Amino acid sequence: MQLRPFAIAALALVLAMPPLMARAQDEQTLADIRQELTVLHVEIQRLKREMSTTGSPQTNVAGDSVLDRVSAIEAELQRLTAQTEQLSYRVDRVVQDGTNRIGDLEFRLVELEGGDISQLGETTTLGGGDLPEGGAPALPATPGTAVDTTSELAVGEQADFDAAKAALDSGAYQEAAEKFAAFTQAYPGSPLAAAVEYNRGKALDGLGDTREAARAYLASFSGNATGETAPKALFELGAALGRLGQTSQACVTLAEVGSRFPGAAETAVAEAERAKLACN
Repeated sequence: MQLRPFAIAALALVLAMPPLMARAQDEQTLADIRQELTVLHVEIQRLKREMSTTGSPQTNVAGDSVLDRVSAIEAELQRLTAQTEQLSYRVDRVVQDGTNRIGDLEFRLVELEGGDISQLGETTTLGGGDLPEGGAPALPATPGTAVDTTSELAVGEQADFDAAKAALDSGAYQEAAEKFAAFTQAYPGSPLAAAVEYNRGKALDGLGDTREAARAYLASFSGNATGETAPKALFELGAALGRLGQTSQACVTLAEVGSRFPGAAETAVAEAERAKLACN
């Protein structure tokens, strides 16, 4: 997980705290790291259980004739193939999400130890090997529009997202922030992850927690830097940095909006924000 320099600098500045609060922040961050390691452990154990046998085979290929048995075998092969594809997809999602979480843990540990964040290399894939090919599907850019609902979503996934979004739209920011955070834990590697983090950032902004909102916007952009949510997340990250007083980094981040997404509606808004911050 190799972040561009502006993203690394932005997150480092967003996470910066006054000296008197450093110790409390370190303790909170270490608690977060322990929690995420526990989540990763649970996911790995869940995969191990799914790959363990559940008893004697239940396949039945009996028939009155050879043709009947051949038909039964073909039907069973189709069933097993579909089941294997579903399990493979779930494993890929856990690998992608686990790798992203490990990269985030590495970042925070280096920061806590006072190391050089710019020297972080590419994160080793969870379980070894290469990351699964293909990314999450593109997500709608306009808030309130329907989010892509495909067969890749788990049961209840879309409903949970919609419930959190409804809370956000109604102005129940605390409830929305909690629901989006719970969604991230319940559906690791979700195709909706970028939209979830973006909307969680909006909820945190509504609560006045600009620093945590900026972290959520960065997570949204880093999770899907080419999706339809990306220009919004990048703009909101830059605007949040400006509100935090990190003007130089805000200017760099806002300039990236037009550079990366010249045709996006957020480009004009980003330029207006740069003018307000008196960027060069």
